[in-house]
Amino acid sequence: MKQLTLVLVLVFPLSLLASGSVLAADDSKVKAATGQVESGAKKIPDGKIGAGVEETAKGIGNTVSEGAKYSGEKVKEAARTAEPPAKTAWGHARDGAAAFGHSVTGFFTNLFSN
Repeated sequence: MKQLTLVLVLVFPLSLLASGSVLAADDSKVKAATGQVESGAKKIPDGKIGAGVEETAKGIGNTVSEGAKYSGEKVKEAARTAEPPAKTAWGHARDGAAAFGHSVTGFFTNLFSN
């Protein structure tokens, strides 16, 4: 009985942590790994402690692995979205001319304001 309590105290929070951190992911591999954690955790109270702990541990590993892959892809997509669009030669020339005009205006403003 003490072993069952110890296993539940140690494994169940880990399974909740692993499954809760990936619930937002829509990837089917992540959901399948989360289901593996849940099914392993359900075996433990039924007396199948060894099999339940083993399946839960494998499920946690799979959940972390698949969640990291999925998160990595989402970060790559976000990075691509955040990149500034490439400027054309005309865009660079226009921006340079505008900056030059502002500096000339600022120079003469400062020169005649004193």
